[in-house]
Amino acid sequence: MNRHVLRPVFVALGLLAIILIARTIMVPSDFRISEKGFMYGYHRQGNEAEWENFKVKYRSKKYCEDCHGDEVSGNLSSPHKIIECENCHGPAIDHPDNPEKLPIDRNRDLCLRCHAKLPYPTSMRSEIKGIDPKAHHPEKACFSCHNPHHPNLEDRK
Repeated sequence: MNRHVLRPVFVALGLLAIILIARTIMVPSDFRISEKGFMYGYHRQGNEAEWENFKVKYRSKKYCEDCHGDEVSGNLSSPHKIIECENCHGPAIDHPDNPEKLPIDRNRDLCLRCHAKLPYPTSMRSEIKGIDPKAHHPEKACFSCHNPHHPNLEDRK
């Protein structure tokens, strides 16, 4: 065989060897072992204790329901039922101890993430009630007229 044919083969074998050596050095030995035998997984078995002790940052509506049942039940019977409480109130990682009260994001931009009218009929955004933020009371915060926990109700806060 000619040398010009063998050269690319040797380069490819050399690159493969470098990749396998780097993988052996960089990938932890327990990354691919599980209780079911030699199975590939997406985590290290030696890391499981770390994840068991990891604090949950976001809690879900079930966590909020114990103390804030009225707000959660109102939310569950509204179009906002698909939105988690923490989207507006922030993560409940240490709540109720620290902070005692979660901050409420009353910024108009928070509501406009979903309620700004978009002209895309195929994106399903057209099904969400949208507003023109420049024409619909631009000087006011949304919550001054609308209750986000009960958006179906016409009464004001």
